[in-house]
Amino acid sequence: MNSKQVVLITGASTGFGRLFTETLARKGHTIFATMRDPGGRNAKNASEIRTLAQNESLPIHVLEMDVTDDASVERAIDAAVSKAGRIDVAINNAGYFLTGLEEAVTTEQARRLMDTNFLGPVRVNRAVLPHMRRQRSGVLMYISSVAGRVVLPSTGFYCASKFALEALAEAYSYELAAQGIESVIVQPGAYETPVFGNTVTAADEGRTSTYGAVRELPAKINAALSSGAGNAQEVADAVLRIVETPAGEKQLRYIVSPRKVGVEEINALSKQVQDSILEAFGLTADTKFVKGKAAASV
Repeated sequence: MNSKQVVLITGASTGFGRLFTETLARKGHTIFATMRDPGGRNAKNASEIRTLAQNESLPIHVLEMDVTDDASVERAIDAAVSKAGRIDVAINNAGYFLTGLEEAVTTEQARRLMDTNFLGPVRVNRAVLPHMRRQRSGVLMYISSVAGRVVLPSTGFYCASKFALEALAEAYSYELAAQGIESVIVQPGAYETPVFGNTVTAADEGRTSTYGAVRELPAKINAALSSGAGNAQEVADAVLRIVETPAGEKQLRYIVSPRKVGVEEINALSKQVQDSILEAFGLTADTKFVKGKAAASV
């Protein structure tokens, strides 16, 4: 894999995605910053990114992508490949936070959350993997969360979306290793990004009102998360290091958090158990990474 990568990022209008775009582009990586409706609701964000790219001569291209729409995802992937000739790294970053007592979350809210946080990466992967397989190289990166390993009350549906994402990413890592494609999970802790300002709350207030003092849990947890939030640039710097790590040397999981909550220990134990399971099923050799032929440079 070349030292300068072609990177596609979902949810790049604000937050982590915006930081990833700027941080990686300033290191010379070609970035396709994707977002919903860059000509409308995200017009200001898209304009700011294009202005930054022009002022600093950065290799950033803004593309429209709605990760909940198959055709939109496929159009964006095709446009990126048509312009750059390849995609080396696809960063599945688009997602949002849903909070509230679980009984008060409607089925429609749960469906929408999973459609973005879980099925969004499914769509992106299905669109990008044929190109990566032809290259015999590539990285699927997932911006998960410590909430993909641990659970707090009033965050159950968000945690469920990240638990599901982690399972998908790990399965992909086993299936794609022999084709020279890596699957990488980034697990941020609480960081200061617009995600807290864009939080969706459980809609069924009638259910919430029956819980007495417990109904105050979401507010307490959100306040604690906000007060302990770190500098989000730490996550962008970690993503840059991962992208620049040579093929075959990346870990499956990276924890990036301003506080230790035990996720490192969970990851280590999980790896031991998973390695044992693969060995028991005779799959160890089949799931080892095989470096493929490097793609041509841009």
